[in-house]
Amino acid sequence: MLKRFSRRTFARLFGSAALAPAALTNIATSASAQTGQSATTARSFPKGFLWGSATASYQVEGAVNEDGRGPSIWDTFSHISGKTNNGDTGDVADDHYHRYKEDVQLMKALGLKTYRFSVAWPRVFPQGTGTPNPKGLDFYNRLLDELLAADIQPYCTLFHWDLPQALEDKGGWQSRDTSEAFAAYAGYVAQHLSDRVKHFMTLNEMRSFVGGYSSGRHAPGLQLPPAGVNQVRHHAVLAHGLGVQAIRAHAKPGTKVGLAENATATVPVIETPEHIAAARKAMREANAGYLTAIMEGRYTDAYLAHAAADAPKFTDADMKAIGSPIDFVGLNVYTPSYIRADDSARGFAMVPAPASYPHMMSNWLHVGPEALYWGPKLAAEIWNIKEIYITENGASSTDVLTPDGHVYDSDRVMYLRNYLTQLHRAVSEGVPVRGYFLWSLLDNYEWADGYAYRFGIHYVDFATQKRTPKLSAHFYREVIARNGLA
Repeated sequence: MLKRFSRRTFARLFGSAALAPAALTNIATSASAQTGQSATTARSFPKGFLWGSATASYQVEGAVNEDGRGPSIWDTFSHISGKTNNGDTGDVADDHYHRYKEDVQLMKALGLKTYRFSVAWPRVFPQGTGTPNPKGLDFYNRLLDELLAADIQPYCTLFHWDLPQALEDKGGWQSRDTSEAFAAYAGYVAQHLSDRVKHFMTLNEMRSFVGGYSSGRHAPGLQLPPAGVNQVRHHAVLAHGLGVQAIRAHAKPGTKVGLAENATATVPVIETPEHIAAARKAMREANAGYLTAIMEGRYTDAYLAHAAADAPKFTDADMKAIGSPIDFVGLNVYTPSYIRADDSARGFAMVPAPASYPHMMSNWLHVGPEALYWGPKLAAEIWNIKEIYITENGASSTDVLTPDGHVYDSDRVMYLRNYLTQLHRAVSEGVPVRGYFLWSLLDNYEWADGYAYRFGIHYVDFATQKRTPKLSAHFYREVIARNGLA
C-alpha cells in the first residue's frame, strides 16, 4: 500500500526546499545538465513554427450598431427569447471593437507569432451585397496596422457564421445566391486587405453553421428536412469554391487561400493496422459533404447513395468550383471520433463514447489528445496536403477568479499540454503542420451557450471588461518562448 505523507511530514522528511517551485526547477535543470540534454530539446517544434491564437467577429467585437454595421443572423437569433443561454447576446461581447489595441498588447505579451481573426460580413456589406461600407473595413485596417506594428502576422477568416440578415431574408444558405454573394464579398475584402494579409480562410466550420438549418440550435434556428439540409451544405461548399476563385482574382500576388473546417478527426480506437486502415476510410467518408468534396471536387458514391432522393442538386461546374485548388487546410480539432474496423461494406464503425468518458466543462468536449495527431496525419495522407494549420484547439473550464486575482485553470493546462504533445508527435513524423491557433485569446460569446462557458486563456470580467491572464496564458507563453514543451 502506498503511504501518503502530508505536506508538513513531506517537508520534515525531505526538507522545506521540497515544497519550493524554484527548488524543483533547479533540480530539473541539474538533471538535464547531467544527461547533456536541455528541457526544451526533446519536444521542440521546427524553427519558424507559428504559434497563434484565434477569435471570431461576433464573439468578441460587440459594437453591433456602430459605424454602419448591418444586422447579422446572430443579432436576430440571440434576441429571440429562449434561443440562447440566459438570453445572452453579442451586443457588447468583449468590446474588442474599441479595445483591440489592448488585446493586441495581450498577444504581444504572450509572444504570439500570428493571430487569426474574422471579418464581419455585415460590417463591410450591411445588406450582404451592393454598396460597401467604408467605415466597416476601416476597423480591420486599424487592427491590421496594430498587429503588424507588434510583429504579429494576421490570418483572416472571411466568414465565421455572422451572415447578414438581409441575405437570410432572401433565403440565406438555402439559396445559391448567397454563395455568389459570398464570393463577391470575399473578393472585395481580399482586394483591400491582401497588402497586409497573406493568408485568407474562406469559411469557418461549415459543418457547424449548416447545423443552424438542421438542429435549430444555432442561427437562423431552422429545422429543414434532409433534402433542404443537404442543399444548404452544398451551397456552403460552393461558396468556399467561388470564394477561392474570387480571392485569387482580386488579391495581391503571393496571397494564400484555404479554409478552416472542423473535420471529423477519426482516431483508431487501438493503433493496430486494421483499426488504422478503418480510421483512414472513415476520415474520408465522415467528411464527405465538406472537406472530402473540396479536396476531391466530387461527392463520394457512398455519400450520394446514403442521401438517395435527398441528395443535393448540383452541376459539373459547381463541383469544379468546389474543387478549386487551395494552398493550405485549416483544421479545427477538439475531440476524437474513435473508429474500429468491422466487416460491414464500409469497413469501419464509430465507437460511441461511454457515459463515463472524460470531458471538459462543455459536455461535448471529450478529451482525446490523439485527435491532434491522427486528424492532420490522415488528412495529409489522404489528400496529399502540403500545408496544414490547426486553426482552433482549446477547452472550456470553470474559470473562477480567486481572492488573489488569479485563475488557476490547471485542467486547461492539462488539456493543452497533452494535445500539444500529440501535435508534436505528428510534426516530428513529418506531418506538414505549420502553425497552431489556440482557441481562444479571450473568454467570449459562445453562441447559444452565451457567456456560461469560458474558452479563453485570458479571463474577461464582462461587467468591467477587465482582462486577466489565466494560468493557461502563462503556460502558453512558455510554450511559445521555448518553441516546444519542456
